[in-house]
Amino acid sequence: MILLQPRSRFLLQILLNRVQNSFRCKYGCTQIHAHIIKSGHSDDNTLNNHMINIYFKFRSFGDAHQVFTEMHKPDLVSWTALITGYAQNGFEKDALLAFAKMHNLGVKSNEFTFPSVLKACSNMVALVQGMQIHCVVVVTGYESDVFVANTLVVVYAKCGKLSEARQLFDGMTIRNVVSWNALFSAYVKNDYSDQAIYLFDEMISCGQKPDEFSLSNLVNACTVCEDLSQGRRIHGYLIKLGYHLDIFSANALVDMYAKLGNLVDASQVFDGILEPDVISWNALIAGCALHGFHEEVLQMLEEMQGVGMVPNMFTLSSVLKASANLELQDIGKQIHSHVIKTGFKADIVVGVGLIDMYSKCGCLEDARKVFDSLPEHDLITWNALVGGCLQNGNAKEALSLAFCMWKDGINWNQTTLFTLLNAAASLQDDLICKQIHAHVLSSGFQEDIYVTNSLVDAYGKCDLIEDARQAFEECKDRDVASFTSMMSGYAHCGQGEEALKLFSAMLHEGLRPDCFICSTLLNACAYLSALEQGKQVHTHIVKLGFDLDVFSGNALVNMYAKCGCVEDANLAFLEIPQRGIVSWSAMIAGLAQHGHGIEALELFDQMLKEGIHPNHITLVSLISACNHAGLVKEATRYFDSMKSMFNIEPTQEHYSCMIDLLGRSGKLEQAKDLLNQMPFEPNATVWGALLAASRIHGNLELGQRAAEMLFKLEPEKSGTHVLLANMYAAKGMWENVAQVRRMLKDSRVKKEPGISWIEVKDKVHTFIVGDKSHSQTDKIYAKLDELNDLLNQAGYVPKVEFDLHDVEQSEKEILLFHHSEKLAVAFGLISTPPGTPIRVKKNLRICGDCHNAFKFICMIASREIIIRDINRFHHFKDGSCSCGDYW
Repeated sequence: MILLQPRSRFLLQILLNRVQNSFRCKYGCTQIHAHIIKSGHSDDNTLNNHMINIYFKFRSFGDAHQVFTEMHKPDLVSWTALITGYAQNGFEKDALLAFAKMHNLGVKSNEFTFPSVLKACSNMVALVQGMQIHCVVVVTGYESDVFVANTLVVVYAKCGKLSEARQLFDGMTIRNVVSWNALFSAYVKNDYSDQAIYLFDEMISCGQKPDEFSLSNLVNACTVCEDLSQGRRIHGYLIKLGYHLDIFSANALVDMYAKLGNLVDASQVFDGILEPDVISWNALIAGCALHGFHEEVLQMLEEMQGVGMVPNMFTLSSVLKASANLELQDIGKQIHSHVIKTGFKADIVVGVGLIDMYSKCGCLEDARKVFDSLPEHDLITWNALVGGCLQNGNAKEALSLAFCMWKDGINWNQTTLFTLLNAAASLQDDLICKQIHAHVLSSGFQEDIYVTNSLVDAYGKCDLIEDARQAFEECKDRDVASFTSMMSGYAHCGQGEEALKLFSAMLHEGLRPDCFICSTLLNACAYLSALEQGKQVHTHIVKLGFDLDVFSGNALVNMYAKCGCVEDANLAFLEIPQRGIVSWSAMIAGLAQHGHGIEALELFDQMLKEGIHPNHITLVSLISACNHAGLVKEATRYFDSMKSMFNIEPTQEHYSCMIDLLGRSGKLEQAKDLLNQMPFEPNATVWGALLAASRIHGNLELGQRAAEMLFKLEPEKSGTHVLLANMYAAKGMWENVAQVRRMLKDSRVKKEPGISWIEVKDKVHTFIVGDKSHSQTDKIYAKLDELNDLLNQAGYVPKVEFDLHDVEQSEKEILLFHHSEKLAVAFGLISTPPGTPIRVKKNLRICGDCHNAFKFICMIASREIIIRDINRFHHFKDGSCSCGDYW
């Protein structure tokens, strides 16, 4: 409180200075204002201008305005004080109105007025007003003033007119560091960070010394450009100029190193900060979360709280992300409780983090509760919930929620469409896929590469390969992911050759393959049994340095196993540096396909010793291995202990494998009992296994029952008719065979033809029964005739019971000898060097006559013949088969 009542102008000025510098409340200012009026100095512009500045400083805007309006004749300084006060306190419109009034009154602006009013224009992003003031600046001759020119650059930059801002900058005769900073900031904020880096080189070459604001902006630019080398260079300048200790600059460095994955340097910079603030902690924690160091995120949270730092919503968001990826539901719930206590529960960022955490932990109901508790549902929260449904295998619910979102007036974006296309692919719903495609076209997202790639992938998984190809061809800027999606579609639809052709086209376009595309190609080769092409892909993998990649390693194991090279599959398995459950399951499945049941069991035991917990796929492969080797006791032991040993409930697949195993081994009654004990209705796979076992052991009654169920469950499949007809034919019941054929014809179900493939010189050749379309047909049939004579001499007797035609035996023998697998083997014998193995793939089960014939042919030709049928591999060598005639 001021007790004196000074009369002199000089003393009043001193008191005003003291009040202004003491940061006291406006009470003292009001007292002095009263003294000014009483002492007769109310017309003194200098005192009044000072009062205006002080009132604005103490945010007493009404008083400042009143002082100005009570002035008899405000001068330029008065107008400038008023305009500056408005511009600095968020009253941009008032600043512009005051400037217009001043200009209309004929009061000319100076180098202090223009920067203030231009700042108001930039804050409002008011380009038109900024251009008008620019004209006044030019007319009054202040364009060459460095302070005025700097604010003009900022106005144009903030209004998105970067070329005009750069033109102004280039035209400046005098530039200071603020000039450069204005342009740096503009480039970074408008996503032209690369231009900011180029500008920095220009700044250095001009001899201008940067300050901490210049360098902090450039650090952010390097972060956006993901340019670590330039970031290190800027870091060097910060150290050289002594700005590295500045908290703002240090935080920018931590953020850059962390986001670019260099967490060691990020930690070093962080440790060098004397007093890290919450921004410092958040930058390092967010970097760890971004790059998958989730345990470190939780550890840092403890350290942060240990030094008394209170986490904010950004901290909690990163911690929730870590909890979600680690599936630590308990920690996630603790954070949720903390969020509610601290009042962050209504925050959208934290809400999205909670939805994501609960979704990834499999708690979809809790995720929905969090969603419902949010005061507003924006695009991000909807996307989080829709994505969570899909993550939990509920594709239908994801689609339903997306349409609710649409009804609520929230337009879908790229993330939504990506999720919906994945949902359509998961459901293999071609109608939904086409509807989403129509929306993509109508909303203009067809130019978005991520949406297009998802569309190609969805069409491929919906078996609409032509639609996938059209979407792929219409994509202007195809990348490696585009090719991966298209190749995956070809592989899924059984068109492995097209996938391999597309790979060649991709290399021709100069694109560098990644580990995912190599895995896709290997799967295509596995489907085709294209060993040589698979080896070529393996070569690419080694050259590109992906040989230590887990995905590529798993795909190599699968490819070699399905191409008949179980030894090479094992070598690929041993080279995988960190074998997870997928790696072990792939190798066990490979051993199973080749009938190496004992080896599969030994590998499974080794897996358990190394602490790898099996999943349901591993156990399916294990029981299948026992099935192919006839290991009934071992399979029964593992099947009965699935729940107690591994906490895995048997699924339809496990029951199907066990029923098939029991049936093939002749234990049909046990197979029936197991079917009756199933806790759910048997599906087509289970009844199919029972029908196959009935055919092997000639149990017509059981086979008819299984066939009846399959006719209801899978009326579109021809395999049931074929197996049932086989059973009737084996018993000479030709009338029943004819009846089954009529049923097949009347149902308009097309019988799946037997097809065999063989790869020769990087090309896959296809054959069907009696095929005469091949360019070397004459040589193939000549080789068959030659083999026929040699087989008869060796004691081969055709098994005519495997032909279903009611014709003479001699005609049956001819029909049997023209089966697709025999044609493929004959082609292999005339097209490959002597002594090399012949590898053939067949889409159906190999017939008994072909199986018998190949045991003779492998001895006659001195070749190993490897046949991969729909169930397993058969290695024919030295007159016997690896299956031991058990298949």
